[in-house]
Amino acid sequence: MNVTHPRHRTTRTAALAAALAAVLLAGTACSSKADGKSTGDGADGVKAGPGVSDKAIKLGALTDLTGPYATLGKSIVQAQQMWADETNAAGGICGRKVEIVVKDHGYDVQKAVTAYADISPDVVALPQVIGSPVVAALLDDIERDHVLTFPQAWAASLLGKDSVQVLGTTYDIDMIAAVDFLTRTKKIAEGDTIGHVYFEGDYGANALEGSTWAAEKTGMKVVGQKIKATDTDLSAQVSALGKAGVKAVLISAGPAQTASLAGVAASKGLTVPIVSSAPGYAPQLMKTPAAKALEAMVHVVSAAPATSSDLPGVRKMVASYGKKYPGSPVDSGVLSGYNAAQLIGADLKKACEGGSLTREDVVKAHRSQHDADTGLGTPQDFTDVSAPASRSTYVLKPDAKAVGGLVGVEEAHRAAGVDAYLAARG
Repeated sequence: MNVTHPRHRTTRTAALAAALAAVLLAGTACSSKADGKSTGDGADGVKAGPGVSDKAIKLGALTDLTGPYATLGKSIVQAQQMWADETNAAGGICGRKVEIVVKDHGYDVQKAVTAYADISPDVVALPQVIGSPVVAALLDDIERDHVLTFPQAWAASLLGKDSVQVLGTTYDIDMIAAVDFLTRTKKIAEGDTIGHVYFEGDYGANALEGSTWAAEKTGMKVVGQKIKATDTDLSAQVSALGKAGVKAVLISAGPAQTASLAGVAASKGLTVPIVSSAPGYAPQLMKTPAAKALEAMVHVVSAAPATSSDLPGVRKMVASYGKKYPGSPVDSGVLSGYNAAQLIGADLKKACEGGSLTREDVVKAHRSQHDADTGLGTPQDFTDVSAPASRSTYVLKPDAKAVGGLVGVEEAHRAAGVDAYLAARG
């Protein structure tokens, strides 16, 4: 009868355990490399991290495809996918193909928080997050994870975060520019009352800061009307503004609200100038009953030019987008989305040149850019985390016949008072 000695059995068990551990470790390493979660050096010697493998760079988009900014979200998603396809056709970035993972939150903050938790382990950066309240809810997580993020939101409260970059101007600067435009063109004068219709939350609150400051500096006052994103009939607000005797109205809301404001105001005889922030306009409005009122009464202040601009970069983008997505409107979301993608592409290329595509090094590469120019507007400075990337704005006007439904009225310039306002704000 053969008897196995206990010591031999223990040795054999330990050997089997060690072999099994080695197999599991090898399997884990393969899995990590396959799903883009590699955290070591790539085969080319470039240091990697979450969202980066030897073959791919994964970017994320937390967007609104089913809520109040669904039209904007679709345009941004398509524009950024077009950029990714163009980039990959040219060889990719750092020898890797670019992939964009899209999650729809429908402008619901809780859905966005869940989507971020789902997507964040697998991406190196976020070239698109729609909504000031959404970004505000994710700020701590984004900073903790060092995920370079470009919000499609422009509240000044988003400044000061190393990993979060507000592109262009902030809402308060836009409204200072709006008051400056109305004053320079003699549409309003000292002693007048200006109405301001604005969304509750960071978007509207920050815009109201700018309009109030500018009005006080020019001897005017602002009468505010706070609304919700679900308010699409502004009859009550127009009546209140009419009773207040406003000589002009600013609006910091969505396209549906801008259309209602202009349409109702025209029908009630309140034919005063209206100036909207860029997110408050979409070319689809020119196919609504409010189209005539919009053309007659509305201007748009924006950090980006109209998509009907003659800038070579804009014309090339518009032509490419029309070919890739025939029938889709070429709105401001196309331009802002494509611009954001190009900027994040430049950051990734610079980080690659430095030998590292880790999240932290992508953020550092971004923050070293002081004169970033994609040819789609004005250059931007990303070196000061507490300052807007740009202080210049365009003035645009609705035009049903133009590409994107807008034409330029004034080229980009820094409105009077902007520097003083920012200095006072610190």
